[in-house]
Amino acid sequence: MKSITYLMGQRWVLWTLLIINVPGTIYGYIWYESQLKITPAKFLVFVPDSPTASLFFCIVLVGFLLKKNWPLIEALAIVTLFKYGIWAVVMNILTYFTGDLTPVGYMLIFSHLGMAIQGLLYAPYYRIKPIHLVLVAVWTLHNDVIDYVFQMLPRYSMLDQYIPQIGYFTFWLSVTSILIAYLLCVKKDGLKLSFP
Repeated sequence: MKSITYLMGQRWVLWTLLIINVPGTIYGYIWYESQLKITPAKFLVFVPDSPTASLFFCIVLVGFLLKKNWPLIEALAIVTLFKYGIWAVVMNILTYFTGDLTPVGYMLIFSHLGMAIQGLLYAPYYRIKPIHLVLVAVWTLHNDVIDYVFQMLPRYSMLDQYIPQIGYFTFWLSVTSILIAYLLCVKKDGLKLSFP
């Protein structure tokens, strides 16, 4: 595990991930373009969940390349990367059972799984304090309210009949993501790593 952690801190790895994540983030916002066009302005920031999570991670990577920690952004990154990474994987797998999983759907499964994993792999490098996680928990759960009370969730028309169940799943996925961030980043036993 230490060798993996050391590898993840190498500058060439950080640059590689940044080069991969920047176009992926841009593509994510483009993917939401049609939904954003019909979204009321007050909800715009809450709609493109996955690309915003990826954007947080890009900012974290830039910080690491500058040998800096930005704990609030790190907390936003780990929680949202895991949450929306797993969420998208599950939603796309569910579309498989409706007979509507396209090649793009397979790409989304693997890319979002990568999102979730990369956020966790950098946990030893984050410097998240309880206050950062509290603020991110408020943001994350508030986002769930916007998505499922005001119906701003990502559109998967073939799953519309299951929105109440998806909302329930998403709430507990949020709680799980926050708990994972707490266990890996706040309650860790004093693991302090320096960037190579």
